This record gives sequence, C-alpha cells and structure tokens, in this order.
Amino acid sequence: MVPGRCQTRVADADVELLPERALHWPEAGVLAVADLHWGKTESFQQHGIPLPLGVLEDDLARLSSALTATGARRLLLVGDLVHSKQGLTADVIRRVNAWRENHASLEVVLIRGNHDRHVRALPPTWRMEDREDAWDEGPFRFAHHPEPATGRYVWAGHLHPMVRLTGGADRLRLPCFHLRPGVGVLPAFSAFTGGLDVRRGKKDRVYAVAGTAVVEV
Repeated sequence: MVPGRCQTRVADADVELLPERALHWPEAGVLAVADLHWGKTESFQQHGIPLPLGVLEDDLARLSSALTATGARRLLLVGDLVHSKQGLTADVIRRVNAWRENHASLEVVLIRGNHDRHVRALPPTWRMEDREDAWDEGPFRFAHHPEPATGRYVWAGHLHPMVRLTGGADRLRLPCFHLRPGVGVLPAFSAFTGGLDVRRGKKDRVYAVAGTAVVEV
C-alpha cells in the first residue's frame, strides 16, 4: 500500500483515493478528477478582483504528480475543466499546452460539466476527447452530475464535497470523497473552490483529504 493513499473496493473493483484529490482505478489504468475550473482566477481578475497568481501552476503540478505516481494511461476529467469562456486566456492556453506536451502519450477525455458548456470547443492543442455524455467502462459510469445509473456505480463531481471535523476546541473543514450507495462524489480538484458540506447517510463512506493523506472519517 502506497503511503497517503486510501485503498477501497467499489462495485467489485479495487480503487485508490489519492491525496491529490484524484481517483485511481489501477486495473483500467485510469485516473479521474473533477472540477478543475481552469482559468477561474483569470475570470475574476478580468472583473477587477485581485487574486493570487500560481493557482493553475499548482494544480497542474499536482495533476502531474498523480499521473506520475500512478502510471495512469488515461485521464478522465469529470466535468468543469474550465471555469468560463473569459478565463480561457491565451496565457492559460499556453500553460496548459506546455503541460500537455509533458504528457504527450496520455489519453485525455473530458466529460463536459455545466461550466464547460460555456466554451464551444476546447483548444485543439490540448488534444482531449470532448464528450457531452457520460463515459461507461466496466462497472463504472463517469459523469459530472451525481445521479444514479441502473447497473453501474457512478463517479461524479459538481458538488465539491467537504467534511467538517471537530476535536475538542479544534475544527477543520476538509475536501473529501463522499461514497454513497450507487454514487461516489469526487472532491473538487482545484484548491481554489468553495464546497458543500456532506450530508452523511447511514451507508455512506466519507474520506477526508488531510494534507498528504486520505483518511476515512
């Protein structure tokens, strides 16, 4: 077992939950992430709101780290890859181009989310398969919205799940993987996002991303 990762079994398949906020399905060579919101800071800056630089670089470095550590052959982007049309600036496109060249042999598939629909087409230099519908493979369905599907376990995003932890006077609010019967919601990959506190059902499993480790809570 690799330190920091949490291994679990879902729909009779072994998967790993990574502290990089990614799902790894080793048998299929798949890494899945959701809600990257590339260009979000650029969108805000165009409205005169000053925000720190380096968000995209940090997210791209974390994505590269997860790909290198797992050796994944395919990357599934489970919706909201880009934040807005305005945020897809020439500089953002250039920086993602450079990242893509460093992973030239990687197969990349985008399953469009609600934010992605504001962009008619992705830059061709990103070399990504662009899908409006869900991606079905093995026992899983990968889709942006967390809606159940008959006969498959759904991996989704959209909700940016967070979990609140308390211990004495200490309180934490952390991104998490929220695994419900039939549907697993991935944490927002981008560190520059808000989130929705999970409402835990009796059969739910919740895994907090605590720094360099994923911990069931």
